[in-house]
Amino acid sequence: MEHKPNVGIVGLGIYLPQNKMTALEISQATGGKWSEEAVINKLGIVEKCVPSSDPCDGTQEMGALAALDCLKNTGVDPLEIDAILCITEEWKEYPLTTSACYVQDRIGARNAWGIDVQNRCCTCVSAMKMAKDMLIADDECNTVLICGGYRNCDLIDFTDNNVSFMFNLAAGGGAILLKKNYNKNLLLGTHLMSDGSIVWTAGAAVGGIAAPATAENLDELFKLRLMDAAKMKELLNSKSMPNWMHCIDEALRKSGKTRADIDFLDILHIKRSGHLGMLKDLGLTEEQSIYLEHYGHVGQIDQILGLKLALEQGKVKDGDTAVMIAAGIGYTWAANVIQWG
Repeated sequence: MEHKPNVGIVGLGIYLPQNKMTALEISQATGGKWSEEAVINKLGIVEKCVPSSDPCDGTQEMGALAALDCLKNTGVDPLEIDAILCITEEWKEYPLTTSACYVQDRIGARNAWGIDVQNRCCTCVSAMKMAKDMLIADDECNTVLICGGYRNCDLIDFTDNNVSFMFNLAAGGGAILLKKNYNKNLLLGTHLMSDGSIVWTAGAAVGGIAAPATAENLDELFKLRLMDAAKMKELLNSKSMPNWMHCIDEALRKSGKTRADIDFLDILHIKRSGHLGMLKDLGLTEEQSIYLEHYGHVGQIDQILGLKLALEQGKVKDGDTAVMIAAGIGYTWAANVIQWG
């Protein structure tokens, strides 16, 4: 019987800007519409990472810095990397430039080819599935780097209460290195779901083909808005949590596991009640996750940041089963299962 190849996580890298925005500063930015207490207790933000004007806090550069950190942490030669799946957000130094190519040059991965992938805040989990499938399918592909930067916090108007669920958007970069037949830290099953019925309800309302930038609407350029708040909230209220749970259960099933096997939930930053509610539904304690209240929501970087913190704090150790979950506007949901050690 032919041995089926496995795919394991060699290591992680992170870059976080030094600047922080506090709950009080968020409250002030909303004109007092949100109190400092509500920002902390409801939105779940004590403080969040925000970029400085320093060029190293550019989106593509943060992804490259995280990749360099990953190579330093793992001791892997960049020439070993066969492919780069870049999860850098669309809001970056120069529109229409390829972030994967930027990283490839910046880290000296001369033997790698690169491609940008985008699934909003689901991109990391989605790219991990893509990388695993590539590694198993391609005999000549042995090492894949997933990395990227994120700073959609620049696009938030704190006076627009419709986007209060995105007041947590932050900045940073993350990287994760996957290798074929690594035989440890195995990436097991993944499950993804999409619902495109609300695809145009959230995004940048101005600056594209449908609503080009003009002298009159320049103030709206590069602002994240809800184009149909009622429609989006209706779908999310009815479908989001069931879809998430379905992704978790299916990823576990594909991994030969059940909810009882979960040791750690690597969850993106969401409002505090949602975080606690999900732990309760899964029968987990707060000690079995990390709430990113001192970082904010670094988009698709949250899962890498969460796993790195969990390893540092001893919340994920050899033999543990970790479940990464993500969701992105569009709307997409995702979960994967990692057998650590």
